[in-house]
Amino acid sequence: MSEPMTLAIDCGGGGIKGSVVDERGTMIAPAIRTPTPYPLPPELLIEVAQDLANKLPQADRVTMGMPGMIRHGVVVATPHYITRSGPRSKVVPELVERWDHFDMRGGIERALGLPTKVLNDAEVAGAGVITGTGLEMIITLGTGLGNAVFDSGVLAPHVEVSQGFVRWGLTYDDYIGEHERLRLGDAHWSRRVRRVIDGLRPMYMWDRLYLGGGNSKLITSGHRARLGDDVIIVPNDAGIIGGVRAWSL
Repeated sequence: MSEPMTLAIDCGGGGIKGSVVDERGTMIAPAIRTPTPYPLPPELLIEVAQDLANKLPQADRVTMGMPGMIRHGVVVATPHYITRSGPRSKVVPELVERWDHFDMRGGIERALGLPTKVLNDAEVAGAGVITGTGLEMIITLGTGLGNAVFDSGVLAPHVEVSQGFVRWGLTYDDYIGEHERLRLGDAHWSRRVRRVIDGLRPMYMWDRLYLGGGNSKLITSGHRARLGDDVIIVPNDAGIIGGVRAWSL
């Protein structure tokens, strides 16, 4: 039998990208990216996924990673997609209602006719980088902060760290998200990232922490050297590559 091909879709606050990956985690086609459209009701996200699928090689199954609290493919809450024009813009009550417990897995399966897994985007990225040994955590740095925890390769129940408060009434999303990086500059922002890691370390007591997402590579060299030996920076394509291993979690 031929190996299964996985359409992996990585949904972020600023962009949605996808590719098709073989069972070894190798992309068989270059990733395609499109800006995240706003306002974004769930039906429009499904249309974006369909458009990506139409431009990529045929797959046998789908993995979608998206921001927020996702349980069994159902969106409990998503922080960016309920806004009028993207992160930090006005929340639209109608979108809050439409996203509330929306069955995204069922919607994608009906639209594409393929078995589908929908997970938090950091959970998919983590699946692409973990060793499967010990307590491993991933934090993704992009529009906001994503996170996932794995115990001996098994995905732990999701906690939305991004919505917790850090200081001055700011959530983690607010404190080290892209908006603050642009406002502060990379050096000051990198100091905040290190402060967050130092604060989370005694809470999770991980064996390894992975830093992923598009902004992890922007941590300045001085702060990178002080992150600790238990912290590993990983490529941003983990959100695509993890689409395969997500099926064996």
